[in-house]
Amino acid sequence: MRDSMWHLKTNYKHMKKLGILFSLFAFALVFQAFAQDQASGAVITFKEKEVNFGDIVQGTKVEHTFVLTNSGTTPLVISNVAATCGCTVPSWPKEPVAPGKSAEIKVTFNSAGKMGNQNSVVRIYSNASEPIEKVSLLSNVLPKTN
Repeated sequence: MRDSMWHLKTNYKHMKKLGILFSLFAFALVFQAFAQDQASGAVITFKEKEVNFGDIVQGTKVEHTFVLTNSGTTPLVISNVAATCGCTVPSWPKEPVAPGKSAEIKVTFNSAGKMGNQNSVVRIYSNASEPIEKVSLLSNVLPKTN
């Protein structure tokens, strides 16, 4: 009787260790699948995220076209592009950007009524792995000379 109890306790300890190992293995598989899922999807890669125009005269309009590439595995859908003020106007593609393809976001900054250093930030909202990206137009607005 003592021998059979000892075997039961020993078997229970082994089963408990196997259960813990199995649980860890299952957790590792789920984590791996989640990590792979996060790596897939749309991914925005910009050629550049900031442009500095240097000194410009007040009232001057400057524009730049930001080139982006969808380096992900699913189509990129840009749902909105918003500027920090009415002095900056963006235009963007309304159709999905296929994986591996590029698109352009054109941004125009009007320096009328502005003075000094300006940082016009534009936010890009999309279905990408990083859902909000930012690009900037930098300038130093100088007063008009008559």
